Amino acid sequence: MSAQTKFFLDESKMPKHWYNIAADLPTPAPPVLHPGTKQPVGPDDLAPLFPMDLIMQEVSTEREVPIPEPVRDVFRLWRPSPLIRAHRLEKVLGTPARIYYKYEGVSPAGSHKPNTAIPQAWYNQQAGIKKLSTETGAGQWGSSVAFAGALFGIEVKVFQVRISYDQKPYRRALMETYGASCIASPSNETNSGRAILAKDPNHPGSLGIAISEAVEVAATNDDTKYSLGSVLNHVLLHQTIVGQEAMLQMEMAGDDPDVLIGCTGGGSNFAGLVFPFLGQQLRGGGKTKKRRIVAVEPAACPSLTRGKYAYDFGDTANLTPLTKMHTLGSTFTPPGFHAGGLRYHGMAPLVSHVKELGLIEAVAFHQSQCFQAGVQFARAEGIVPAPEANHAILGAITEAMRCKAEGRSEVILFNLSGHGHFDMSAYSAYMGGKLVDVPYDEAELAMALSGLPSVSA
Repeated sequence: MSAQTKFFLDESKMPKHWYNIAADLPTPAPPVLHPGTKQPVGPDDLAPLFPMDLIMQEVSTEREVPIPEPVRDVFRLWRPSPLIRAHRLEKVLGTPARIYYKYEGVSPAGSHKPNTAIPQAWYNQQAGIKKLSTETGAGQWGSSVAFAGALFGIEVKVFQVRISYDQKPYRRALMETYGASCIASPSNETNSGRAILAKDPNHPGSLGIAISEAVEVAATNDDTKYSLGSVLNHVLLHQTIVGQEAMLQMEMAGDDPDVLIGCTGGGSNFAGLVFPFLGQQLRGGGKTKKRRIVAVEPAACPSLTRGKYAYDFGDTANLTPLTKMHTLGSTFTPPGFHAGGLRYHGMAPLVSHVKELGLIEAVAFHQSQCFQAGVQFARAEGIVPAPEANHAILGAITEAMRCKAEGRSEVILFNLSGHGHFDMSAYSAYMGGKLVDVPYDEAELAMALSGLPSVSA
């Protein structure tokens, strides 16, 4: 095996198509339903929120969707992103496993999120849209849309979950530097926000609430469309550039992953890495082998491991269509742990579907464990990870230690979805012993699940 550490693709090798796993699924995912009629939605139902090109991608079953050249031109600012062999972490762990990570923190916004923010902004610009509304948790998505809006001349309004708005002021500063306006959610700018504040003026917010506010702004203003950073099919589609690059880079390394790992909140960075590999497995033939695929989520918001697979709203105010997914209930508000990008009540329908098909596994970890893993990784590899990515790192370390115990030299590949340079207050809290594992409220979870919408089979 090569002792090489970094594996770079030439820009000419950047994928020219996104990969759509819908083409290779053994059974199709359940349809998205209209919240009023409970019947499958059509393109016209989604038109108030998205431009038609994105709607067509949302429902497409074509295996390959071309990446527009103007989008690839922007991607060249940071793509292809590096694949890195974690030699030093392997040594610290004393594991026979070979650990690789795809590093998405090299993007201008510091995470994988621009992989979909750029095409979404471009398609909206092509449709003549001048304004976008969106939500963000930790701020990785909000800063990515702000960056994309600056490139394509689109005004961006971001509703940031209040607990993250307060915890991460420099993410807010980054959004504003790119030209976006950032509002703490719940806010007094929307009916849905005012309704929440009327009940609890100090509500910490949730991604479900922030989505409601952003959707309301788009639905009530003809010049504004909505942009979402995870969960939806077209978002996961855009992220598959990560896994496609990784497949080529693993070939360069002379290795083939036995275990694939990603952190999961809504599912975009996880799907972006694993779906191309999973699609290859589903198609069969050649040298394809069956791999273990592990989704790692926060124990304080465990949609895959504790949620119910059912139709639910994507937002708290019930303004969105109904999707079948692993959900904790749209009214569920998770505690204010620091991985703000993973504080969502539901999992992407496609990720939920492959979980139901038995194609992936899921585990949940507490944030103190994850920060311990992140610090260990930083001291070995030099990169300070985002709190979200720490979940994937702990997943990789757990698998590496299993290999050590079993004496197995497996190949582990995980997605390091972003850096933590804007999250140092969380690391300071961890170092100071102030980072506590706050459990979710079991009674609130039960109440949220009891309120799931009734949808006949």
